[in-house]
Amino acid sequence: MNLEFHQLDLRFEHLRVRHLERERRLLASLAAAGQQVPIVVVAVDNQPDRYLVIDGYKRIAALKQLGRDTVSATVWPMTEAEALVLEQSLRASQCASAVEQGWLLAELEHRFGYSLDELARQFDRSASWVSRRLALVALLPDSVQQQIRSGKIAPHVAMKYLVPMARANVEHCERMAAAIAAHKFSSREAGELYAAWRDTSTVMRKRILEEPALFLKARRATHKQEPETASAIGVLLRDLEMLAAIAIRAGRHWRQTAGVMNETDIDRAQFCVSQAMDELQRLSRRIEQEKNPYVEQESTHDDPGTTQPGDEDTADCQSTGILPAGGSESHPIE
Repeated sequence: MNLEFHQLDLRFEHLRVRHLERERRLLASLAAAGQQVPIVVVAVDNQPDRYLVIDGYKRIAALKQLGRDTVSATVWPMTEAEALVLEQSLRASQCASAVEQGWLLAELEHRFGYSLDELARQFDRSASWVSRRLALVALLPDSVQQQIRSGKIAPHVAMKYLVPMARANVEHCERMAAAIAAHKFSSREAGELYAAWRDTSTVMRKRILEEPALFLKARRATHKQEPETASAIGVLLRDLEMLAAIAIRAGRHWRQTAGVMNETDIDRAQFCVSQAMDELQRLSRRIEQEKNPYVEQESTHDDPGTTQPGDEDTADCQSTGILPAGGSESHPIE
């Protein structure tokens, strides 16, 4: 049947999220081929020729933009609540967002008096699933929910980043939502802002919320050389892991060969171990200083590994003064 727009009751329009790109495609399709799929309505009790829209809000909006006077509709012979539950079940394959599910559950709970157990049975879900969806909607401030409805914030962004923020700080959640909507941040950018906000101090949180676009710009500038830096860090950590593994292996070899080593071999081994320990102590002091910049820097005059003018780097543990005549210059660490 065909209905005029003034016959339609749009009271459940707030249960849907707008998707601007889908709406543009729908508008183009309706302009080219006309309405192919009817909207779904139910008759309003005690109001002749008045129908409550269950499904088809985007089609109605598009037809109004095109200047049409009527819309094709299918009337379901059931109550409002039954129609809402059935429509949601049919839409399950389209992956309705968690926030849309929460809106519908809250509407059924408040408007029609459904209990948690009744909602769970209607949607073939557990009571805990219903409770979680209702809690998500209850956590988000009304201003944030309105931005989701208008399509300014994607539902998955709200669920993944804004809900955890709302649990911790409602005001920060609202400010972050306003920034995401105003700057049209992508999901990745919203995730970066949330991760930075979550992992930093109170002062830095305020700075992120005051200038989110500037924060992202500075972050991108800082990470331009990130691949090279990450590679250098990886090499350093692998070197240190190898040092530990080599020390363990050297200890095992010592237990196997100590009984047959002569005095010169033992002196050479002791020298190499001593020099390796000096180098590791230097590195340990530098790491400690990096963790605590207020620690006084070490003086090169007291640095056992500092080379004097004309000397070669001694890190390779080569000292001809203790090598046995004709002996090999093999280095235990090498």
